[in-house]
Amino acid sequence: MIAFSEYDFLRRFLKQRSGLILGDDKQYLLESRLEPVLHRMKVPDFSRLVALLRDGTAPVGLADAVVEAMTTNESLFFRDKNPFELLSSFILPELVAKRGPLHTIRIWCAAASTGQEPYSIAMLLKENERLLGGRRVEIVGTDLSSDVLARCEEGIYNQFEVQRGLPVHYLLRYFTQVGDNWRISPEIRSMVRFSRLNLLQPFGHLGTFDIVFCRNVLIYFDSATKSDVLTRIAGVTARDGYLILGGAETVLGLSSDFVAGSRRGFYVPRTSTGAMATAAK
Repeated sequence: MIAFSEYDFLRRFLKQRSGLILGDDKQYLLESRLEPVLHRMKVPDFSRLVALLRDGTAPVGLADAVVEAMTTNESLFFRDKNPFELLSSFILPELVAKRGPLHTIRIWCAAASTGQEPYSIAMLLKENERLLGGRRVEIVGTDLSSDVLARCEEGIYNQFEVQRGLPVHYLLRYFTQVGDNWRISPEIRSMVRFSRLNLLQPFGHLGTFDIVFCRNVLIYFDSATKSDVLTRIAGVTARDGYLILGGAETVLGLSSDFVAGSRRGFYVPRTSTGAMATAAK
């Protein structure tokens, strides 16, 4: 069992590296997530792990493995449904009306995990292709974990994963069965570009986005980190763009850069023309 002093070091290490906040009672979670890492990296126990991380003698990849093990979150296709319904019924038509025919619509999934969210968006856009009026779409999926990004690019999901939230007609239309698994079509994979990114680090190089999905990420940060991330997201969001957070997340009390949109479920930059007039009732 991990000693509290070791646990305290590791949670401070994780906060510094990833922004993840662990309470005093999460030792069991840390142990269950990191024990496979110790075994894989041939580290005998948590005391040795802490010593290696503290004095900078950790073997290559150990620090990243610790962070990735603790920050890899579950995902599923069309998770929570509402954001995707909002995207197809309101945000996309409104956005297309504001963009010229040669404009490339850029969408950022700031926590791609194993790829279900960006691929869900890609399939939804393909289903609503007529709404795009021939406009190109670029979806960028980023995540802290190299392991999950490798899975994203491979685009292979098991039977359990494709049964969670994925409509049957989407499965038949956009996936090919490979043994006991299902692989998403090259057409959908080509719509998404994946790259590794830590939200605590600068991301201005990604460019400007029309829509930003940053769902179920902020809940793991403290208030100061949430505010910092939201400020920097505002810097890469088009002045008349859209921000979609998780159902349990908000900008209230954290950011003055965004205000609630005209419908529940999204936010718009405060600098947007008429943003205050269209704020949620």
